[in-house]
Amino acid sequence: MKLQKLLSYTDLILLDIKHIDESAHKVLTGSSNQSIILFANYLSEIGQPTWIRHVLIPGKTTQVEYLKQLSEFVNTLDNVEKIEILPYHTMGKYKWEDLGIDYPLKDISSPTEEQIARAETILKITQDSNGKR
Repeated sequence: MKLQKLLSYTDLILLDIKHIDESAHKVLTGSSNQSIILFANYLSEIGQPTWIRHVLIPGKTTQVEYLKQLSEFVNTLDNVEKIEILPYHTMGKYKWEDLGIDYPLKDISSPTEEQIARAETILKITQDSNGKR
């Protein structure tokens, strides 16, 4: 399998989980999150070191219920070394505008420090000095 060969050369996977809820993921990205969830489970089964990254988008991915679901899912995985919260920003908005494409998150602002702290608490983001959970 090509994936297994590729993973034999890979030290670390950075896996973005944009939304844990499948229907909300479809609304946010236009596609299902099932392949991402299956891949995360596979990486856990083979013990491939992984960092989970989650973009925090106010009104889209900041809800406590979704953050708890994400935390519960990540806690089923045995290979996750780190969870990163990536606060949403609009730095790439101009690219969409330059292409003449409507930017779907144009009315969304960056998350507040409170929203970031709440997400970190729910996801229990604590690491030792080596960055390990």
